[in-house]
Amino acid sequence: MSESITATAEMLQNSFFRDSTSSVPELGRRSTTTLENKTNIVTTWARHLSEVREAQKLRYQVFAIEMGANFPDILPGYDIDIFDDYCEHLLVRDRKTWEVIGTYRVLTPAQAKLAGKFYSDGEFDLRALQSLRGRLAEIGRSCVHKNYRQGSVILALWKALVLFMTQNRLDDVVGCVSIPMNMQVNNNQIGMGYAAASIWRQMKENHLASQELQVIPRLPLPVEQLDQMLDIEPPALVRGYLRVGAKVLGAPAWDPNFNTADLPMLMRMKDLPERYRKHFLG
Repeated sequence: MSESITATAEMLQNSFFRDSTSSVPELGRRSTTTLENKTNIVTTWARHLSEVREAQKLRYQVFAIEMGANFPDILPGYDIDIFDDYCEHLLVRDRKTWEVIGTYRVLTPAQAKLAGKFYSDGEFDLRALQSLRGRLAEIGRSCVHKNYRQGSVILALWKALVLFMTQNRLDDVVGCVSIPMNMQVNNNQIGMGYAAASIWRQMKENHLASQELQVIPRLPLPVEQLDQMLDIEPPALVRGYLRVGAKVLGAPAWDPNFNTADLPMLMRMKDLPERYRKHFLG
């Protein structure tokens, strides 16, 4: 989920954030949906660096404080890497407090060219996806505030993402789902990557992409040496991917900085179930 990338203080002082060149369509910048009216949440795209900082602060709270991830000490209390300047940042806010309670970042094909690669290229050999890259976006750093994990925030993020994909004529989206190496299940902690190995076994049996789309982890989780037979339900984010027709692209990579096992996932717009297409796009 994370590469060990350290940005310099000078780069941060002069970091750019797109305005007129942004790939967020005018119609996609802000819209109120029935879901938002019912749940008092608002979905927006960050337009200024200060808004990106709000997302980075939430990411730090979730990944560093809750999950124990190790980040470069670029700006204390914030998760920042060099890909942030190239990404569009999707925010979900509490309408009453205007606090950012959920976020995704999206790297479009054009911005990936400027960045030199996808973030996932650091964790996986993605050559199998080469033919898709012209219309392939990458999503990452998905997180929700611990007080708002009832499902509506993730649903709002996905709704905005599908609209973004449609408006920007993007066909596919790739991303990683992180499974803690030490995972809490029913108040019990399952360590040593056993939970991740068992979830991978389930994904491999039922949701594996076709051979020509499978990717190779650069630092594989040693699943063959771990107990894969635990009866563990996949995390909510994995289940969400599967509901919208996504497939797992191969075995998980181990990310030592986040201490997670990362499953590569691919969602193809053509595989989006019709009920979700209607729900997300009307």
